[in-house]
Amino acid sequence: MTDDFSQSLTPPVSPFAADSLCELTPARPPCFCCSETKDDPSGELSLEGYIARGSLKRLLLRLDPAPADYETDTVEIFGFPWVTETALVESTKLLFCLMRQKVYRLETLVQSSSHDFGLAGNLHYEAEDLRQQCVSFLQYVKVFVYVEPISPPDAGPSHPYEEMEAQLPSSLLEELFGITLLIGRLKDLPANVQSAFTIQNQGKIFPPSWHLLHLHLDIHWSVLEILHLLSHKMQGQVVYAHQFVNLTGENLTDASLFEEHLCSLLCDLTGLAIGKYSKVRPTEILSSHHYLCSCTKELWVLVMHLLEYRNKVLHKQSFWSYMNTLLRPLVSGKPAAEQFSGLPTHCKDPLGFTWWLVTHVAMLGQYSRNGTIQNEKNLSDNWTFVEELLKLTGNPKVKEQVRMHVHCCLSLCLLWEPSTSAVSTLWEYYSKNLSASFTVPWLGMSGLGTLSKTPLALLEQARSCCSPSPLHSPGHTQLYRSANSFHIFLRVLALCLAQDRAGGVPQRQIKGRIYSKFSSKKMQELSEAGLMNFLLLFLVVAQQVELEDVASRACELLGFLPSNCPPGHRTLIWRGQLSLLLLFQERGLDVGAQANWLASSFIQTAKEFYNKNTDVSRRLALWGPLGSYLEGVAEVFETSPNLNHPTDFQ
Repeated sequence: MTDDFSQSLTPPVSPFAADSLCELTPARPPCFCCSETKDDPSGELSLEGYIARGSLKRLLLRLDPAPADYETDTVEIFGFPWVTETALVESTKLLFCLMRQKVYRLETLVQSSSHDFGLAGNLHYEAEDLRQQCVSFLQYVKVFVYVEPISPPDAGPSHPYEEMEAQLPSSLLEELFGITLLIGRLKDLPANVQSAFTIQNQGKIFPPSWHLLHLHLDIHWSVLEILHLLSHKMQGQVVYAHQFVNLTGENLTDASLFEEHLCSLLCDLTGLAIGKYSKVRPTEILSSHHYLCSCTKELWVLVMHLLEYRNKVLHKQSFWSYMNTLLRPLVSGKPAAEQFSGLPTHCKDPLGFTWWLVTHVAMLGQYSRNGTIQNEKNLSDNWTFVEELLKLTGNPKVKEQVRMHVHCCLSLCLLWEPSTSAVSTLWEYYSKNLSASFTVPWLGMSGLGTLSKTPLALLEQARSCCSPSPLHSPGHTQLYRSANSFHIFLRVLALCLAQDRAGGVPQRQIKGRIYSKFSSKKMQELSEAGLMNFLLLFLVVAQQVELEDVASRACELLGFLPSNCPPGHRTLIWRGQLSLLLLFQERGLDVGAQANWLASSFIQTAKEFYNKNTDVSRRLALWGPLGSYLEGVAEVFETSPNLNHPTDFQ
């Protein structure tokens, strides 16, 4: 190719002066690079990437993409000197043709990849140079579009350059469309190229397939970036690809190409995630992320921020709107929208995958436009779609997956402000299944939850539900193993109640919905496991809202249980009451009413125990609750120094 552009031909720069050209070489532009980054969901992004280098921030602030570059009269592109201010206008097709040749050459290197270390090194450096030339050219295009004035042609006679300049948006649009056709979609890359996603931290020598794959990522992002810049430059004026329209009769505009390319990219990134999800176990649902390398992670973040900006400033479709349109057919089993065609036909557990993807994508929303993790919400919430998923979670067919779904919901509550509607939907499910064990059969005994044998232990278990572990901590990521789905739901409930400490409308709504699900019949139908869940539920609510009101309601509901209820039930009732009494003591409230209720219940059971007519078997059964009660009362006095009258409980 170099021979075709010797000094004897008409050069891009005239007159030719090799020694004086390109006095200042532009800085190496940002690009996708995962060779130096660690595989950490909350870790830093690549220092060479578009975010760390400030490219994204400058794009969203409408600043020059490379303010310190391209200040000289000439610039080197693909090994040749060009006039900086006119090259793209005068040689649009030629420059993009040269880029296509570099891509072809890189594809050829992929076919000749070798395991010989010496040859592998040569291939690496040549492939790296080819990729760098393409990325540098795309950077030049971005700067040119940003800096150079683009105006429609005047009605009268104009200079030939002005005519070419006026046609630049259309020509550029056609060339960008041609580049997207050249590289195709990520899903269509050969297997030997896609396998480069798994090559990470292997040193400084990479096969050509790695460079080709990352060049594809660079091009996919750069096309969106250039189209966005072009749209800003044209101030809303639609750009048509005139030559394409004349040849095919189909309309191609900057907006339509942006939309088509974006949807294809989101579809392919989701397809790659589907492939990874097939190897993810439910216990790893939060520790296994959805991206294949840190570069695809950064690409997700870039697209998020760009679409959020376009939504807020240009009133375009939001990021979550695109994702919901993509994922909704996958969950419902209906055909995908035309713009999102190409998702893999087979997906293991579409509902579980959607929960997993939405959760991990939402986690990436913590990254700011500078690439740092922030507590501030950089990405809007998506509760509307999540609530649709919650309604599907209540389907009896997916009982074993409920724990994973609720675990994801808890993660979203930690990321976004908790949703009252989401809690109500979950409570609708759990209120109907309160007596269930909520176990996962293949987990064995793990995940059954802690058996609280004393009032203090029961209260501590409720407290743990009111203080969820931080999002990325082992305590949160391993919650699937250590807690059943109801206990995870209690954490969601506690977060929702905690955001409204003043007893506002959402808090009253949730409390009212909880109370409304219990009746005399419902209480009498509770199994021992159901009664334990009932007590934990009310202890969690009592810690977040008005304790006296919740305790009064709990006593009223427990009063619906018959006096001859099973001993196991009686043990739990007293244990729960003593736990509430501990809460009263902590807050310095009067325990008289609670103590009287307990004393009355204890005396009634004790009389039955001492009654000569009571069967021996019944006495043996009653001794369990009575012994447990005495131990519980002793524990209350040990932990509550202000209580001085043990006769209040006996």
